Parts: sequence; structure tokens; C-alpha cells
Amino acid sequence: MLALGACTPAPPPPESMARTTLMTAPADLQLLCANATASAAGGAKVLPTGSRLQPDGTFVVDLDAGGRKFSCIVDNNGTVRSVTPV
Repeated sequence: MLALGACTPAPPPPESMARTTLMTAPADLQLLCANATASAAGGAKVLPTGSRLQPDGTFVVDLDAGGRKFSCIVDNNGTVRSVTPV
């Protein structure tokens, strides 16, 4: 058992991890976008599928509403600026 543990590669340093190199939207902002998208998608179940920080400080949240794709822009104050089909 110990021999197998020696073959396991060491984890990358924190500065090389994807989570630290790409800022994602906090969960509460993703939920605000999901709620705003649900009304635009006719009440379909909406799930966030990804997010990223923009240079202007807003977040783009990618969403799936029953197979239909949407994009939402939300700021740090929780103001949904837009919801658009992709």
C-alpha cells in the first residue's frame, strides 16, 4: 500500500491551481442570475454551468435552462445587468 502512495504526483502549488487563476462568481450572485433567467426562460429549471470575472469587475454567469443556454451579467452588488440567450 505504501508503494502506491509514492507514485502519486504532488499537487500543484496554490498559485498554479485553476481556482486561483480564474475568479468565479460567488454562489449568491450565480443564484441571482439563475432566478432572473428563470423568468426569461418561461419558468424552466435553471442551473449555473460556469462563471468568470470580467475586466470591469462584473461577472458573466453561464446558465442552462432546460437545454437552452443563457448568459447573465451581474455586478458585485447583486444587480443583474442583463440576461441573454446564447
